[in-house]
Amino acid sequence: MNYGLYLSASGVLSNTYRQDVFANNLANAETVGFKPDMPSVRQRDPESVEDQLGYGMSDALMDRLGGGVLAGTQRINFTAGAHRQTGTPLDVALIEKNQFFAVQSINPDTGEAQARLTRDGRFTLNSARELVTQSGQRVLDASDNPIVIDGQGKAAIGPGGQVLLNGEQVAQLQVARVADLEGLTKLGDGLFTMTGQDTRQVVDNPSIRPGFIEASGVDPITTMMQIVAATKAATGNANMIRYHDQLLDRAVNTLGRVG
Repeated sequence: MNYGLYLSASGVLSNTYRQDVFANNLANAETVGFKPDMPSVRQRDPESVEDQLGYGMSDALMDRLGGGVLAGTQRINFTAGAHRQTGTPLDVALIEKNQFFAVQSINPDTGEAQARLTRDGRFTLNSARELVTQSGQRVLDASDNPIVIDGQGKAAIGPGGQVLLNGEQVAQLQVARVADLEGLTKLGDGLFTMTGQDTRQVVDNPSIRPGFIEASGVDPITTMMQIVAATKAATGNANMIRYHDQLLDRAVNTLGRVG
């Protein structure tokens, strides 16, 4: 086995994975409330350790080289994004990074309604006068019920999460706090789900900014630099594969030639 070839291949795969994650972040640089992913790479144990072969099957030199690298745990950067003023009465931005709006999502397989979380506060009214997100999920109140604004007039959201119709409160927007952000998983469309138990805690007096939305948490310049660095690393490892292939070719066809 050409050990260096396998180590270089692990570098290509891991850095290509990093490149893909950073590219997805960059593609969402203008997505409201988007939280960038943070890829990681970890050291892979040498084969004798990984396969528990024991001392008799190990090789000291090979063990010192290690086993290359693997994609590690991918985390989400929940740092609050900048606020952008829109002036739209049903737009609202969250201030604290561990707070979310609760919305209702329908499981397409079972038809079951499930509570999901989002940072995207661009709300509107559908034909049934329900408060919904841009992608159509119904926004929930503090009791996990969809918010319906009966009657005609000007609908707006107040600074404490009050849902107003012509200046009168008709509902209360649910703002939920999540203590363990590591327990959240992305679902797409700006939605998050909780792995395991539902640990939401409804905030009684939320501090929010009506007429604003939260910008994406992606810094385009930094992300471009991350993509370039990952690309260079992947290219360097790919070149090492080429060098090992050339060495193997010479070993077989030149050094191994019998006169």
